[in-house]
Amino acid sequence: MASKQVKVIAVITAKDGQERELEALLRSMATPSRGEPGNIHYNLWRHREKPGEFVIDEMYVDADAATVHRASPHYQHYLTRINDLATRNAMPLEAVDTI
Repeated sequence: MASKQVKVIAVITAKDGQERELEALLRSMATPSRGEPGNIHYNLWRHREKPGEFVIDEMYVDADAATVHRASPHYQHYLTRINDLATRNAMPLEAVDTI
């Protein structure tokens, strides 16, 4: 049976001199995102050797929950800031063989 869960991995790389501000923005997303009813997990990672490179690993119960997340005030605030601070590559994923 196919999973209805929605998983997104985003690689976000700070622009020169924006590392601290980017980290603060990304950290500000964690608590409210985790508090959303359809959120399964929301984790922020940093590259060990490249301190300005972050990975967000997030999962939602279904597409509707992911849509609610993208409509949230904290996500909308993120959208107003992210392009000034970083480049990003978001990868929406589909379960193939997971546990």
